[in-house]
Amino acid sequence: MFKLWTKLTGVAATAMLVIPELVLAAGEKASLLVIVADTRKLSGWEAWFANLYNESHIYFTIVTVIAIPIIGVLLGLLADLVMSRIGIDLKSRELSEH
Repeated sequence: MFKLWTKLTGVAATAMLVIPELVLAAGEKASLLVIVADTRKLSGWEAWFANLYNESHIYFTIVTVIAIPIIGVLLGLLADLVMSRIGIDLKSRELSEH
């Protein structure tokens, strides 16, 4: 009997999340939520990226997925350059235990 009540409660909770009209806090008719980025004080690449988010979430996702590894590689190369300049050698490895 406990398993039946658990399943029924799960189905009811899922229905509340999926069907906005069933949510009591939504009122009589729930309106669709629109999420946009505020671009009024942005300029340059920030404005471009925010406008891309506002216009197409698919293109925003594609650009983000491509940009993150590229930025990661560039920051890694920069960190390697800085560490080699201050004397940290990561290319050769000496074990400290004998």
